[in-house]
Amino acid sequence: MQTNDSKKFPAALLEEKVAARLREAGASEASLAAATRAMLHASLVGVDSHGVRLTEHYCNMLRGGRLNKNPQLKVDIRAAGSAMVDGDDGLGHYAAYHAVEVGIELARQAGVGAVGIAHSSHLGAAGAYALAGAERGFVTFATTNTDSMVALFDGAARFHGTNPLAFAAPVPDSRPWLLDMATSSIPMNRVLLHRSLGLELPAGVAADKHGGATTDPQLADMLLPLGGAEYGYKGAALAGVATLFSALLTGTTLDTDFIAMYGGPGGDISTPRNMGHFVLVIDPDKFVGRDLFGAMITRYLASLRSAPVRPGAERVMAPGDREWEEMARRQDEGVPVDPDSVRFLGL
Repeated sequence: MQTNDSKKFPAALLEEKVAARLREAGASEASLAAATRAMLHASLVGVDSHGVRLTEHYCNMLRGGRLNKNPQLKVDIRAAGSAMVDGDDGLGHYAAYHAVEVGIELARQAGVGAVGIAHSSHLGAAGAYALAGAERGFVTFATTNTDSMVALFDGAARFHGTNPLAFAAPVPDSRPWLLDMATSSIPMNRVLLHRSLGLELPAGVAADKHGGATTDPQLADMLLPLGGAEYGYKGAALAGVATLFSALLTGTTLDTDFIAMYGGPGGDISTPRNMGHFVLVIDPDKFVGRDLFGAMITRYLASLRSAPVRPGAERVMAPGDREWEEMARRQDEGVPVDPDSVRFLGL
């Protein structure tokens, strides 16, 4: 999200500054490299709410003791196509990227690799991990549940988290097909970003503490589920899918039981949150075959992009098209960074 208050910086400079701040906060080189990679992905594709602006939060959690500065990941292979990764309460990006690698190795043998993650923390944009698998040639799904901040359909209190669902697939000689969506109308980090930038929220995406819709980011206390006032039951149900995979299958924390991301009762930033995530990796070679899959997804996307458009529209876009165009633009023109993050990163 670019505004008149945002300043633009080269991605390489942001990568350097983010890594430096995490290093100063005590993060191990392996875990800070993963966090930096995930945040830069988000900032480059335009998901600013989950980009470099989260560096300060992660540093606070490292210094406060919630995050293990030097996590030792553990992998428990449960069956031919399933495993659990213990994130040792470190940065969630580290555990999530490692789970993708574990899933790839399982999928090469079993066709699918289903990997649950426990004792983890906030992982940023779920699409970063789906993309990591697709870039290696595997169809990949990644999800997580998060702390309650989204009302149920017709509800007046927080229940589910923003609970993203991310899917990616390899495309021959092209960027992957990529879908990364929150099951809420918007992520809560978007509300915080709007507060930082002094911008009004779109209508129908957030509610005040009484459940009434609001466009004032200062009054927004909870989010509304994807689908709006009439079809929000769809978003609310999809949020439960993320909880099913990320919490129920991994035995971790339910949305309503999480310590708040930005500090629990009394401002607690020392207690680990035991977040769960889930990654599913699929090897096309063990199904239709990599070559035929590649030919078919190429044909599918060509057909999709050439579909007729409604009057006034320019073209039909496939999932990921907007992100790759934004990435190219930001690599050329620089990445916009909000004022609070500019100050923290020392830009």
